[in-house]
Amino acid sequence: MKKLLLVLFLICLGCTKEKKYDNPIEFALSADTDKIQNVMKNLRAHEVQIMVTDAEGNTFDFQLNAFNYFYPASSVKFPIALLALEKANKIPLITSETPFSIEGDSIQTTIRKEVQKIFAVSNNEAYNRLFEFLRKDNINTSLHRKSYILTRISHRLSTSNPASIFSKAIMFTKNDSIVYRQRKVKNRLIDSLDLKRTYKGKSFYRNDSLIEHPMDFSKKNYIPLQTLHQLMYRFHHTKSQRKETVFNLSEKDRDFVLEVMHKTPKQLGFNDPEYYDSYVKFFMFGDSKEPMPAHIKIYNKVGYAYGYLTDCAHIVDTKNNISFTITATIHVNKNQIFNDDTYEYDEIGIPFLAELGRQIHTFYIQQQKN
Repeated sequence: MKKLLLVLFLICLGCTKEKKYDNPIEFALSADTDKIQNVMKNLRAHEVQIMVTDAEGNTFDFQLNAFNYFYPASSVKFPIALLALEKANKIPLITSETPFSIEGDSIQTTIRKEVQKIFAVSNNEAYNRLFEFLRKDNINTSLHRKSYILTRISHRLSTSNPASIFSKAIMFTKNDSIVYRQRKVKNRLIDSLDLKRTYKGKSFYRNDSLIEHPMDFSKKNYIPLQTLHQLMYRFHHTKSQRKETVFNLSEKDRDFVLEVMHKTPKQLGFNDPEYYDSYVKFFMFGDSKEPMPAHIKIYNKVGYAYGYLTDCAHIVDTKNNISFTITATIHVNKNQIFNDDTYEYDEIGIPFLAELGRQIHTFYIQQQKN
């Protein structure tokens, strides 16, 4: 009898031992916290996709499917920023710091200023200016040549006539002289995406009218989650990548991107109170407005619209000597109505991404201890 009790005791002891995880995503999604488990209870509705690559290059993923459409929102600004710097680097007589102006736009600016706005506060006008400079057809051709085949950039953001096929004329000047002129051009019409789930929800608002059928996303921007992840990982590990997949930036421009990608809005000169440290950083700190710790640097680009929240980031913890690349998307639109501005960003979406980032970070800290 004593032997039997001892065996039962050892079995129970084994049951209470904490499970060991080799996969950071499994570790994070098993966390006993409502911020994670409220999403896990209804994965299909939330359309969660996740990728993580560690410092050794090992990649893990969850529900990854490039053919299931999700709206990438402002995350598309990441490749646009890199393409704009690359193009400026190829044109004689100009640089990323040469002033330019766009037809019909009263602002004179530079490529660098617009790139900084994109990473600091995710400015839509900055994206639209670079979209005009790059031209829609050239954007997609360039990305496809770099092996990002399923990516399709088709429209501007938050402006009238966002899908216009005309790219406006642009003029670069130096010392009041024109050094480069780009004429107005007509781009090709956009075809519908051949992907699953491009019709979303049960209804949507167009202006003030409720349209009682799913919203069609088939002609909107698209960038697969693995493409965002590859873009971020390759940008931080350029030496190990094939030459044709790497953006051709000057060393000065590359250093500039690294700086503006991780610094807080305030550090980059955006002092409006709404721009707290984690204003456009969802992982780890997105659910807090407190200052971020100096030893954690998050190089990232987020996107959020139509209930979709996406973040792709390279996270470096200098105190614990940890680094990893993480990309994730989640959809929060409980009533399945689009354009009604009723999305659970603060209640479900951002808390999930913040906790996901913290749990992944914890996983790698525990790995170091073991």
